Amino acid sequence: MVEVIGVRFKKAGKIYYFDPDQHTISKDDYVIVETVRGVEFGKVVISNKKVDEEDVVLPLKKVIRTATDKDKLIVAENQESSQEAYKVCQEKIKEHKLDMNLVDVEYTFDRNKVIFYFTADGRVDFRDLVKDLASVFKTRIELRQIGVRDEAKLLGGIGPCGRMLCCSTFLGDFEPVSIKMAKDQNLSLNPAKISGLCGRLMCCLKYENDDYENGKRALPDLGKKVQTPYGKGKVVGLNILERLVQIEIPEEEKVIEYTLDELIDEGVIKTQATE
Repeated sequence: MVEVIGVRFKKAGKIYYFDPDQHTISKDDYVIVETVRGVEFGKVVISNKKVDEEDVVLPLKKVIRTATDKDKLIVAENQESSQEAYKVCQEKIKEHKLDMNLVDVEYTFDRNKVIFYFTADGRVDFRDLVKDLASVFKTRIELRQIGVRDEAKLLGGIGPCGRMLCCSTFLGDFEPVSIKMAKDQNLSLNPAKISGLCGRLMCCLKYENDDYENGKRALPDLGKKVQTPYGKGKVVGLNILERLVQIEIPEEEKVIEYTLDELIDEGVIKTQATE
């Protein structure tokens, strides 16, 4: 077992583990740590705890110190500088007539690097742009191309549900979402209704997917021929979450709704195979 704390550097960002170095650090404290990008300012979202060594990549970098009020002022100053850098970069992009959309600008805590996040349809030759920016800011410049989902996460917004975007409020990582999830949940396959602000399938399609998959395994398939107390029938409808099955009985000229328990008790789902 190894003792760690979990730190986030952005709201709803990925959680990174660090060695607290014998310090007891509370949740919501701010710390100064060393990362691959340099010295950074982050918020503690997981206080001291023990985890298996297999769950972390060793060796962990140690916490340098708990953040001070002066550190918080530096962060605020960096944010103001980032806004100015955004305006300068926008002007330079126009000068060089580059087909790219600047999304965000970020100074590292130690001001050792300025990171410019942008989106573009393809590859962009921004070598001259980097030279111009380096001559203006006198520090290391990094231009990072991101996807449309990352852009939505950075900018935020209100989704079709009327709530703030999940990716910008609590989702640390993006999980794969497929059109099959929408089909399993009997949702409209109209792209306008199942796509988020980013234009990709909504992340929330994943939330109930496990319940739908478990429900589908427990219930008979649509079109399956079954033997019921009223005669032979065919499955014509499913309500997966409520575990309800609609069976059409041709001889009776009616559709009967069964619960999963009733199907099991009467042995309906153990009869003929799907035809």
